[in-house]
Amino acid sequence: MKYPRSAYDQVGGLVYFARMLDKVRLKAAGLLPPDYEANLGKALDLRLCTYLHVDYEALAREARSGRTDDEVFAWCEEHGRELNEVDVLIWNGFASKRGLRDEASPALQQNKESSGLGGRAEIDTFFHYFDVDEKRRP
Repeated sequence: MKYPRSAYDQVGGLVYFARMLDKVRLKAAGLLPPDYEANLGKALDLRLCTYLHVDYEALAREARSGRTDDEVFAWCEEHGRELNEVDVLIWNGFASKRGLRDEASPALQQNKESSGLGGRAEIDTFFHYFDVDEKRRP
């Protein structure tokens, strides 16, 4: 099993995009941890695809086709919508703060508790949770 890249890694200036592509490719290679599969195409995956105006399954096909991250991003802009600087700022601000005093906070707390991190108050966003849970940050 292998973890996807950090949600902070960027493609086309967008956070989370690289992680979403990694999850697709790791699943196809049989390397994605089984507990990640339930959220494929859901949660932030679905929100990002909706933001880009592309279908998740179509994007996943492109990611599995051997295209690079940048090529998949270009495909999204061609088949969805082109993003400007403000669009990137809006997405990055939303996604990087997900779980911080919003409607996703209870889900973040549940994930923390199931991972033995329930008492870690400094883990206040999903991005931070992913990195700590996947041993990228102490």
